[in-house]
Amino acid sequence: MALTLGDLSPSALRRHLARGLDLRAGAFRFLIRSHREEVARGLATLYPDFPLREGGFRDYHIRVDAVSGPRRWYRPQCNFWHDGQAPFKPLPVNHAFPLLEWGMNWCIAGHAQHYLMLHAAVLERHGKAVILPGDPGAGKSTLTAALTLSGWRLLSDEITLIDRDDGLIVPLARPVSLKNQSIDIVRAAFPQAVIGDIALDTHKGTVAHLKPPRESVARMDEKAPAAHIVFPRWRADTAARLTHHSKADAFIHAATHGFNYSLLGRLGFELNAALIDACDCWDFEYSRLEDAVATFEELVS
Repeated sequence: MALTLGDLSPSALRRHLARGLDLRAGAFRFLIRSHREEVARGLATLYPDFPLREGGFRDYHIRVDAVSGPRRWYRPQCNFWHDGQAPFKPLPVNHAFPLLEWGMNWCIAGHAQHYLMLHAAVLERHGKAVILPGDPGAGKSTLTAALTLSGWRLLSDEITLIDRDDGLIVPLARPVSLKNQSIDIVRAAFPQAVIGDIALDTHKGTVAHLKPPRESVARMDEKAPAAHIVFPRWRADTAARLTHHSKADAFIHAATHGFNYSLLGRLGFELNAALIDACDCWDFEYSRLEDAVATFEELVS
């Protein structure tokens, strides 16, 4: 049986992080180094079900640690390094774990060109995957969290990966990023939710992360066919309602919000077209999470 991060004691986890924690997340392996307690605590809370490996090829070598110099002592800051290079500006040390999450997303979005990558969440139920693109403030992550905590399989919160060979969705179940009011909304609706530390005053506001379900992590090798693309929008005092969305507009949205659509050229066009052809496309308005979950259950029944 594979060793998981949750099998490590707190002291063992810190030792692994000091020399390099070999973590598998979906199709990717990360060698993570850090001396920050915030990183160790976040990983222990949100990644206990993820398998660990030793040796062999790693996709990304990353590190989150305090910066050197005066900032180590005066208003301490931390930074993210990938292969020894720092692509971001330093952040306050209490943002260390969100910085790790954002850095992992950056690694995949910038380098995993063997997939078509869309900026969207994706979940699966009854063998049908539902893709959720979302503009800021649309309620995409809140809805993703609600579905995840209602028995749906989380495939990804931020990056939908389309296999270039078979057009299927490749799982990337990692913590769901919750922002601002969404944190309290999810906590109130789902008391069983495991949510990590809250980071205040980030460039995205108040941020915390939701632990992915154990089953979603265990099924990280099971791809899923896309069946629906749903464009969610939270509106106060609005009944849950699905209406048809133009496939032409869905194609354009997926193309313009794809991380590497243009880079893939003709292949990106063909993969995007095949995805839209395979899916029913919808607009979705809602105000109550329980109504939203019920509507999605009907969609895939």
